[in-house]
Amino acid sequence: MNNLPLDATDLRILDELQRDGSLSNVELARRVHLSPSPCLARVKALEAAGVIARYVALCSAPALGLGLNVFISISLRTQSKEALGSFERRIAEHDEVMECYLMTGDSDYLIRVAVADMAALERFILEQLTPIPGVEKIRSSFALKQVRYKTALPLPRR
Repeated sequence: MNNLPLDATDLRILDELQRDGSLSNVELARRVHLSPSPCLARVKALEAAGVIARYVALCSAPALGLGLNVFISISLRTQSKEALGSFERRIAEHDEVMECYLMTGDSDYLIRVAVADMAALERFILEQLTPIPGVEKIRSSFALKQVRYKTALPLPRR
């Protein structure tokens, strides 16, 4: 990844694209007060530098029948490089796992899973998570309400 210096125009472009990644180049250019050609060149430079990693559509979990959002803390028997790598490879195979973090503190990993209901969570834990070699302890916490959810990163102020 290049270390591209970002100016105020780049930050406006990023702000607009984080709000709506489906904007046409013409509309984006209008919103950031550029003509389309220089705007497209800036977007391409941001992509090439790795500042813009990818474009996605954000789906509604409830609309897809995924009404249960669960945070699961996982402790492994050992924290060797091999054990951590093996766990990370195995956990990445499961579509239910939305996020996975190697943690400090009481547990080794924190994952967030999106499932339909308690039965689906039980199946995931018993059939997918528990059989992963080295898993020693699993603790689940249920999200009662999503107070805030965002995908846009905070941008520096210029």
